[in-house]
Amino acid sequence: MPRRTSAPQVPYASLDNIGGASLAVRHLLERGRRRIAAVTGPLDLFEARERLDGYREALRGTGRRPIVALGDFTRASGAQAMQQLLEDDPALDAVFACSDLMAIGALRALRQAGRRVPEDVAVVGFDDIEAAAYTAPALTSVRSPMADQAIATVHLLLGLIEGGPRDPVVIPNELVVREST
Repeated sequence: MPRRTSAPQVPYASLDNIGGASLAVRHLLERGRRRIAAVTGPLDLFEARERLDGYREALRGTGRRPIVALGDFTRASGAQAMQQLLEDDPALDAVFACSDLMAIGALRALRQAGRRVPEDVAVVGFDDIEAAAYTAPALTSVRSPMADQAIATVHLLLGLIEGGPRDPVVIPNELVVREST
């Protein structure tokens, strides 16, 4: 993940981190999950803040309070954050991790704690890395169309070369539903 701390000041093509996170959490809500936690990345990173904003946006107006643990986009931090969340709130029934690696760590921590996924706790990740399809159970994840982002970036650059200003482009995500939810 790029280490961007703020929105770029020039035209850019970006993935919809807020919309993707909101999509993931709404999916959990639609599945009847009531206590949904988030494992976020470092909040000095723009993408981590946006994904956390999307999580909070999806919970707004539902009567559910945000439950957040900090990770660093690694499996180990996802496992550690999940352990802490379970200690702080044993009634959790879902977790949205702001990256698939943290979600994979959360799956491991849940298994070690004797929790079944998705029966006891549903898990959703973000990025839809290749490994997401091969976890046990397979991980539901937000897919970011990187190829679409690259194409949009090229079009923006060509537009700038031709002398015309270009507005930023935000690429929508899709939710890939697998067995973890």
